[in-house]
Amino acid sequence: MDATTDHGSATHRLDGRVAIVVGGGQAEGETVGNGRATAILLARAGATVAVADRKLDSAVETVDMITTAGGAALAVEVDVTDDEDHAALVARLVAEFGRIDILHNNVGVVVDDGDPLAIDPDAFDRLWQINVKGMLLAARHAIPVMRSTVERDGGTASIVNISSTAAHHGFPLVGYKTTKTAVIGLTENLAFTNARHGIRVNTILPGLMNTPMAIEGQVTDATSRADLVAARDRLVPLGRKMGTAWDVANAALFLHSDEARFITGIHLRVDGGMGLR
Repeated sequence: MDATTDHGSATHRLDGRVAIVVGGGQAEGETVGNGRATAILLARAGATVAVADRKLDSAVETVDMITTAGGAALAVEVDVTDDEDHAALVARLVAEFGRIDILHNNVGVVVDDGDPLAIDPDAFDRLWQINVKGMLLAARHAIPVMRSTVERDGGTASIVNISSTAAHHGFPLVGYKTTKTAVIGLTENLAFTNARHGIRVNTILPGLMNTPMAIEGQVTDATSRADLVAARDRLVPLGRKMGTAWDVANAALFLHSDEARFITGIHLRVDGGMGLR
């Protein structure tokens, strides 16, 4: 499967629903990122998608891809660590659409991460603010509206938080490992406390993916893109090839759809079998 090719499907329908994809822009690179692919796929399935990203230009690029294909979307600049930004986004959606059905928390970074004995404590705090607190802030503002939407219209609402298989594997970066493990605990808590309100909360744990965030920062004069991709491909049991953002997006589409209406609190590995090692 070519990571530059759109392999996303839209078997599951989300017509009439309003979705937030936090981190729906992406880093620059040759492939598509998880957030962008998910935003595109949710829109293709019929949802109106609010693409939230700290880089407004990147969010606008995602929206342009959606609207060019006939979908409905809007771009919103959001700093995930800013409580007021989340409040403003939710207020805008309530004013324009009167509902929120889906929250997809995609943001996760590894900036200034490192060994536990070497990482700067302030860098660790920053990783926690972005990777964990950002998801909490998004949820705390969206959930009251999601509860009202379910109470009024029936059915369920859905939250998906993106963690990582790093939560279950040996991993050298203490900030990323710790925060992505914490995302699992946050998901379980949100799932338990919101089940009676008809809100499902699940986690996706991507493995090795051919995405800009995963690849671009590791390409150097000494390590070419082709060599890096080939080395990562060899580590994947299933097909000896990394996954792409469309694999994550297809898993997200299922979890956000009615076909997953009896699924909450799970941690879905999308890793080509690496968890079996």
